[in-house]
Amino acid sequence: MQEQETTVINEAKATLSYARISARKVKIVADLIRGKDVDEALAIVKFTPKASSDIIEKLLKSAIANAENNHNMKHEKLYVAEIYANQGPTLKRIRPAAKGSAVRIRKRTSHITIIVKERN
Repeated sequence: MQEQETTVINEAKATLSYARISARKVKIVADLIRGKDVDEALAIVKFTPKASSDIIEKLLKSAIANAENNHNMKHEKLYVAEIYANQGPTLKRIRPAAKGSAVRIRKRTSHITIIVKERN
């Protein structure tokens, strides 16, 4: 019998489902902070004038708190390993238009996930 070495990859995760913003808008800010240290990522998000910045900032703080409290990880070593926004269900609404017709309004939602890991 051979003994197998198991490496435990410590990672903390925070997820926001059904955020009322399109995934396309979230991905702009997500691309800015992917791979950065958490303090640098927080600074970038805080001063980025985009609609999704507030949502991502709150979610990033949640992921950091999960890492520190649930997984005993050090704040100084944390970095944003993965961040992605997937499309959620679209809320369909109708708006009256000219000549008695109607126009469909699509209110898009997204599912945002942030995974933070410790640097070695």
